[in-house]
Amino acid sequence: MGPIGSSKNLMLSNKYIFICLILAFFSLSFKNDKESYLTIPTGFPAPIIPMDNSLSEDRIKLGKKLFFDKILSRDSSISCASCHQPKYAFSDGLKTPKGIKEREVLRNTPTLTNIGYNQSFLRDGVNPSLEAQVLVPIHEKNEFDFHILLVVERLKKRPDYNNLFQKAYNSIPTPNFVTKAIACYERTLISGNSRFDQYYYQNSTSSLSKAELRGMDLFFNKLNCIQCHSGFNFSNGEVVNNGLYTEYKDIGKMRVSLSEKDNGCFKVPTLRNIEITGPYMHDGSINTLEEVIDHYSKGANANKNRHELIKPFDITKREKNDLVSFLKSLTDSSFIEDYL
Repeated sequence: MGPIGSSKNLMLSNKYIFICLILAFFSLSFKNDKESYLTIPTGFPAPIIPMDNSLSEDRIKLGKKLFFDKILSRDSSISCASCHQPKYAFSDGLKTPKGIKEREVLRNTPTLTNIGYNQSFLRDGVNPSLEAQVLVPIHEKNEFDFHILLVVERLKKRPDYNNLFQKAYNSIPTPNFVTKAIACYERTLISGNSRFDQYYYQNSTSSLSKAELRGMDLFFNKLNCIQCHSGFNFSNGEVVNNGLYTEYKDIGKMRVSLSEKDNGCFKVPTLRNIEITGPYMHDGSINTLEEVIDHYSKGANANKNRHELIKPFDITKREKNDLVSFLKSLTDSSFIEDYL
């Protein structure tokens, strides 16, 4: 849910990622859940829901309350929503966020747009389940700097939470049900009604301007952006090196895999709501969409792990403007408004 903390805490991060992997092991069975609690946009598949955490109104209600409650952090100063703000499509508009006591966080806050469709989690894709991922920001020193067992002790002292957990899971608050409830809420964060969706999936031919249509043609054809930003969610979900740096301070997936081939490798992000989820890249180092295009048009920076598909390309000023216009057509205003 939250980005990873400072590099000084990698050993701590690895410890809790191991815990997350163990938890994920017990949630490997999945089902397609087409219950009325989710509104599936036209052209979208049904998300895959763990069989041991089916959705219900009570579970979603509990998860939402936990998501917005600062009780999850050590000093009760920040919540999940402090970094994942609805008005920014559940990102925060910052280069990198701050945890408790204004502690610097290493990575840019990713959007939670359509997070229930993801197959892996965190910027480097090392966490395999949405439920287990909830533990990471709680335990990270530079984020919530707390522990799930201590969170549960707080919740047990609250009559409102005891009542909600009883309704949702027929149980007192437990670490397992805290993570499951938040994951249930996050699976409702589905975005699929942008002007692009209205044009492409809903057959509204007037939804896109001529400039946006030209940009769409560039995206799908000449520039072939869909090699990485593919499918209904505009991401193939792969973990790759995009040549952002010749040498990476943040080694990406390598911090867990310990494999040099994963040095500087991060997940291909969704482009949905990209207009309002900047700054961009894993560290928020690029401010505008125009600058992102410049990065790729020059072929990125030299790096032995840089993905082979990243090569220089020519693009005119008009084409760049058209491409940016198309990317902005992926903004789903109704998604933002629904969660404000």
